[in-house]
Amino acid sequence: MRLVPVQRNRLPRPERVIYIKANLGTHGPDHMTDQTEAPEAGHPSRPGQAGPGTDVQVADAVRRNWVDTRAPAAWRPYLRLSRLDRPIGTWLLLLPCWWGLLLAAFSTGRFGFHDLWILAACGVGAIVMRGAGCTWNDITDRNIDDKVARTRSRPLPSGQVSTRGALVWMAAQCLVGLAILLTFNWAAVGLGVASLGLVAIYPFAKRFTWWPQVFLGLAFNWGALLAWTAHTGSLGWPAVLLYLAGIAWTLFYDTIYAHQDKEDDALIGVHSTARLFAERTPLWLRGFLVISVVLMMLSVMIAAGPGANPLALALALGGAWGFGWHLAWQLGRLNIDDTDCCLRLFRSNRNAGLIPVLFLAVAVLIRLNAGG
Repeated sequence: MRLVPVQRNRLPRPERVIYIKANLGTHGPDHMTDQTEAPEAGHPSRPGQAGPGTDVQVADAVRRNWVDTRAPAAWRPYLRLSRLDRPIGTWLLLLPCWWGLLLAAFSTGRFGFHDLWILAACGVGAIVMRGAGCTWNDITDRNIDDKVARTRSRPLPSGQVSTRGALVWMAAQCLVGLAILLTFNWAAVGLGVASLGLVAIYPFAKRFTWWPQVFLGLAFNWGALLAWTAHTGSLGWPAVLLYLAGIAWTLFYDTIYAHQDKEDDALIGVHSTARLFAERTPLWLRGFLVISVVLMMLSVMIAAGPGANPLALALALGGAWGFGWHLAWQLGRLNIDDTDCCLRLFRSNRNAGLIPVLFLAVAVLIRLNAGG
């Protein structure tokens, strides 16, 4: 080993070797401190750095949402676990429930006070059970979310909530959901309990299949079966067809959503239909659009039965048609490489799903007033 002689300006000095004492007056006392820049709020650079009690907004939350601006600070991490700062998921879980109930009322020609309760109960149930499902999803994905830019600011990977706290919060939400479910008939209760298996499996689907969106669709559209059964007391083919239409819809919107994470997903080995379809995504989405609309129209025609009011039937079918036009509008504006575009179109599916609700509701009113 050879010592290289230097002078103060660190240029080679061949005459002799000198020892230079650190000049703290020049460098200051912090010359060995870590110069890494602090991450922006809501974007922690590694899991756990925020710590309990730290208020970190989630990266893809709706700006200035009520959780971030009005909720008590101590509750915010738990409300974020339930995605209450991102309500679109609650809508996407709720809308198939309303489809199922209104299609059942259209089929039977009756709608009473108990059905109003089913409408409201589905709303509350969608909030708490979506919250429980998202909490479970974040528990199982806590070692993945910190590696994805969009998700590393969530409460668990950012350290705002402990795993034990998340489990307690999930159990509390499930108990509220159970209390609501027990107000329905036993056939609906059985369906509600059965759905928990799908909810439990979904977070693991992206580890073993390229089609995790199918598992999401199976879970998210279960409400179509449950609400139909809560009204009629048993399952029927219209409900099953409506359920399948909802699954195709989920494949449509969640593939768009998954394109936001495709680069991070590829790095960590997570599967999705966005990665599977790649540049062929618009072609696949067009297929899901057609399947969803056709199945929804078939469910309406079977539910109507022979001798249905022509105007009511036309309106109910018009809901499926308008729903399809909204999906086509999304396809026309889709840019799979623009994450903002993908998020915006994904969120627009609340409006797409409300179209059948509106048309079915009017069709039910017409059928009730016409006496069948």
